[in-house]
Amino acid sequence: MRANATVLERDLHGEKVLHLEDGSYLKLFRRKRLISSAAWYPYAQRFADNANTLAERGIPCPRVIDVFRIPSVARDAVHYWPLAGQTLRQLIQQGDASDDLRERLFRFVGQLHTAGIYFRSLHLGNIVLTPDGPFGLIDIADLRSQARPLFTYQRRRNLQHLQRDPFDRQWLTTKPEQDVPTTSGSLAVMSTPYEN
Repeated sequence: MRANATVLERDLHGEKVLHLEDGSYLKLFRRKRLISSAAWYPYAQRFADNANTLAERGIPCPRVIDVFRIPSVARDAVHYWPLAGQTLRQLIQQGDASDDLRERLFRFVGQLHTAGIYFRSLHLGNIVLTPDGPFGLIDIADLRSQARPLFTYQRRRNLQHLQRDPFDRQWLTTKPEQDVPTTSGSLAVMSTPYEN
């Protein structure tokens, strides 16, 4: 599988994300502590389970091919087809992000809240604008879901995650020429349920 792969991410412990020759991706997870829930519920499996949950709720996401445990390198891995499109962070850096896109993002986050999706890694680098138009999510291993809409405190935490990166926060709170969507405006509205 690894033959002729391109390494997209690595850290001090080794490779993390590989782009394989056939266009699919392999994401490797290292267990960070000896005693951890990852021992019996690996992050690779969480990624796969979350992909199934998002697909069931109509939210675009990567399509999982398989999940592996690789004892030789002490890693768990998920093999998947990537979600087509560009992240919002990429679009903003290219100058392609509009005020309309920001308002659509606010509605999408409201949709996630209504769908019971709590995502600790929610940021503009993990939200993808797909070629067909809808937003989707990537890097979904630490996503959690519940059968009912998020509670108010969960919505607030999700919004805090969304604004954690200074680059993201600047774009989210920039005033357009009309109808300012600021933290006290459109972002605050996401603390209440949205209708799809």
